[in-house]
Amino acid sequence: MVFGATGFTGGLTAEYLARAAGATRWALAGRDRSKLEGVRERLSRADPALAQLPLIVADIADSSAMRQLAESARVVITTVGPYINYGEPLVAACAAAGTDYVDLTGEPEFVDLMWLHHHRRAQETGARLVHSCGFDSIPHDLGALYTVQRLPEGVPIRMEGFARAGGTFSGGTYHSAVHVMGRLRQGRQVAAQRRRLEERPQGRRVKGAAGRPRHDDTAGGWIVPAPAIDPLTVLRSAAALDRYGPDFSYGHYLVVKRLPVLAGLVVGAGAMIALAQLPPTRNALLKLKAPGEGPTPEQRSTAWFRVRFRAEGGGERVVTEVSGADPGYGETSKMLAEAALCLAHDDLPSRSGQLTPAVAMGQPLIDRLQRAGIQFRAVPEGER
Repeated sequence: MVFGATGFTGGLTAEYLARAAGATRWALAGRDRSKLEGVRERLSRADPALAQLPLIVADIADSSAMRQLAESARVVITTVGPYINYGEPLVAACAAAGTDYVDLTGEPEFVDLMWLHHHRRAQETGARLVHSCGFDSIPHDLGALYTVQRLPEGVPIRMEGFARAGGTFSGGTYHSAVHVMGRLRQGRQVAAQRRRLEERPQGRRVKGAAGRPRHDDTAGGWIVPAPAIDPLTVLRSAAALDRYGPDFSYGHYLVVKRLPVLAGLVVGAGAMIALAQLPPTRNALLKLKAPGEGPTPEQRSTAWFRVRFRAEGGGERVVTEVSGADPGYGETSKMLAEAALCLAHDDLPSRSGQLTPAVAMGQPLIDRLQRAGIQFRAVPEGER
């Protein structure tokens, strides 16, 4: 079930499933039937059989509709954000129904709240709640797992990840980012509450590595620590999986080519955070870009991403890379759809509750993404 199929990323996800779902039975869901019919009609131009694709009309504010939607599917994909505003009713419904759930959120507060509110219930029903199955945080989480698998087992591991990307963003992504910036204090409080309640790995240590802005040859430019959801996801996978070793640390960075760009990025981010704190200026920021707007196909055709990892453990050093095309939309819709197909069809570990992509799906999802054109590779010495 694709919930939010009439939105920008939801429509791209539906288009990907139209090509890749095969014999999988799937449906479109949203609150506006006429818009859903428009999406179905567009899909049926490429494949007339999709003219019979089921449509489910459901509003996020209708708890009964959310329950019926969750109970009618084995896996639900949702692209309806900002998730802090619109996400919880569907998470709650999936947790109660034992239905697997995937989204593309990059909102740490939302993920922590959903763990606090619904993780235990999902464990009881067998539901797998897997957040951040787009560019946040699939390349980083699965890239870190791919890297760990190339080091000896049972040894301390030190890893750094360096993310570079080119492209533009949609109105929905922009609105989610502004909401995250405007709720940093609330986010810290929720994160602290989760830390107090969440079990820590026994006999193992997992920690984030504080870094500083600097030039790095492996990264290929100037780097700055990135306080995004991605390092949090990597560290949660490391805490859950013994394969990351007895002592694992991870530092996460954004990469730019030139120092003035780095300085402008830091200043601009600081200004955005300051403006997002007060309702009048936050509302002004939100009016700059409307939800549902997105980059053109021409803009997306030139977009790209590269996440490079450098890790050491057991006396060995490895550099790996995950790369692909348009990160925010083309590849995100691919990651989201393949994650849902993986949950629906693949032989996966018997785990439930709120899980990271690496913990829920791991190597089977890496295999799927490689077949779909996203590259995971070890970087040869000459390229490091």
